Amino acid sequence: MPADEEEIYQEHILDHYEDPYHRGHCAHPTHAHEDDNPLCGDEVRIELDVEPGGRIREAYFNGDGCCISQAAASMLVEHIEGKDVGFVKQFSAEEMLKLFGARLTPNRQKCCLLSWKVLQSAIFSPVDGGGPRTADGKGNATAGDATTGEVKKP
Repeated sequence: MPADEEEIYQEHILDHYEDPYHRGHCAHPTHAHEDDNPLCGDEVRIELDVEPGGRIREAYFNGDGCCISQAAASMLVEHIEGKDVGFVKQFSAEEMLKLFGARLTPNRQKCCLLSWKVLQSAIFSPVDGGGPRTADGKGNATAGDATTGEVKKP
């Protein structure tokens, strides 16, 4: 990769680290998961608001760790917001590394892939008492399947 191209990637990474996209908590999460990298201590939590049809209405992350893990989480939630859960299921680790852009050593790839791993679990992890909102928008369901958007009755 040419030096000027590498510099552009580094600027993009720093932008996401210093001014992250949707860092914080989702107002009405339907799905969430968190995990850490025990080798370095990076932590990431992803919260999703998944519509009944399976579209990701909002995606937020929170966590603590190195520039790579936190910037990657910011890039990822920005990338998946508005997409269908089916897209997320098909989004591979290789695609996540391409989204990040910069070349990374194998150990640093783990930092980058932490948020991807958390997202893959989050789409199968309905929030207790959450689940997709019902047609009336009040969120009375107990749990929902993010794949189909079906609301499971208590």
